[in-house]
Amino acid sequence: MITVSADKNKLDVPFIQKFLKNVYWAAGRTMQEVQTTIDHSFCFGIYLDEQQIGFARVITDYVVFAYLMDVFITEEHRGKGYSSILIENMMNEPKLKNIKIWRLATSDAHFLYRKFGFHELANPEKLMEKIIK
Repeated sequence: MITVSADKNKLDVPFIQKFLKNVYWAAGRTMQEVQTTIDHSFCFGIYLDEQQIGFARVITDYVVFAYLMDVFITEEHRGKGYSSILIENMMNEPKLKNIKIWRLATSDAHFLYRKFGFHELANPEKLMEKIIK
């Protein structure tokens, strides 16, 4: 049975860190860094028969803006619609329902996010960033 939960107490932080430290967007993220990101985000775990198989988090002010981050489903559970279930639960979360602007960055999952209304930036020239290495 698949369940999605926003209960941070259910999250398997070592499982999350083990996955994230090996992906392009979070390569090398330490256990402490993962814990800090969880502590300061609205988090979701997805579970198959009570075992965590994926994760996602949202950084938000709960009114104007939300940024979707660290979305994943483990390799062995991909292709079964679980990522759509996870995103759908996030988009339907009552605490997040009134947010006006959602953003995310992805190199390879545009097809997934388009199903939920995400699209390329209308005015990318308005955005700026600062990257510290």
